Amino acid sequence: MTRLESFDGSAWPPPLVPSEQARATEALEAGQILYFPALAFTIEPEERRFLADGWSAAVKNISFDPARGTLGGTKAEGEDAAGLTRLMSRYAQASQKLIEAVIPNYRGQIEMARTSFRPVEIAGRTSSPRHDDTKLHVDAFPSRPTAGRRILRVFSNIDPNGQARQWRVGAPFASTARQFYQRLPRPVPGSALAHAMLGLTKGRRRDYDHYMLKLHDAMKRDVSYQQDSGVEAIAFPAGSSWIVFTDQVAHAATAGRHALEQTFHLDPVQMKHPERSPLRVLEDLAGRRLA
Repeated sequence: MTRLESFDGSAWPPPLVPSEQARATEALEAGQILYFPALAFTIEPEERRFLADGWSAAVKNISFDPARGTLGGTKAEGEDAAGLTRLMSRYAQASQKLIEAVIPNYRGQIEMARTSFRPVEIAGRTSSPRHDDTKLHVDAFPSRPTAGRRILRVFSNIDPNGQARQWRVGAPFASTARQFYQRLPRPVPGSALAHAMLGLTKGRRRDYDHYMLKLHDAMKRDVSYQQDSGVEAIAFPAGSSWIVFTDQVAHAATAGRHALEQTFHLDPVQMKHPERSPLRVLEDLAGRRLA
């Protein structure tokens, strides 16, 4: 059974009817990937220069902070930096319109976070085991605690040469959490406060953040889990877009380049089914509140 829930349409945002919006909400919150095979994000003629090599500064992603309007991880300066900022800002705004058109219940509830441009080929890139995104994992941020808020992401493959972006997708979150939970070390009392006071985290970690980080690491280290026969391989072609809760869906990006990604945060109480959120799943396993 595929983890993709597909929708037609090439207009951005696609004009979904209420029955399609209801289907999208149920699928997304159940851990499916909302897939739009013909929904391309348009790169303007003056922006095509950014699809050449050489714009990233020795990191895998170029980042844009919409709240501050600042770029990171790029060698671009002057008008080039301004042009790259316009491109990524335009994608951030387009992604918000897409989410709110597809899932109307989230309108006015999602918080815009960072935008990423990923111009570097994934295949063959060397990373430490913890940072190796070719291994199945769920997203958790060491320096940016979410305190239980969802990590909702929009992706678009903008590769000019038609290269697909290759993913592997693993088992549902609830079964993965049950598989790993008893192995995860418990939080060290006082550590979250110390990290915040030392400036190692932007805000104080909750126990939820601790368990999600440990789960992220444990999944990547577990060889048998990484080789599970139930993993689905998915190729997202150039010109396609997809929406997914990356804190819930075990995923690994194994090949591809030239993708845009926009992150949003969402309080689980704004979901139609908050009981499906990683926060609620982990709290059921722990038998207590984690955030």
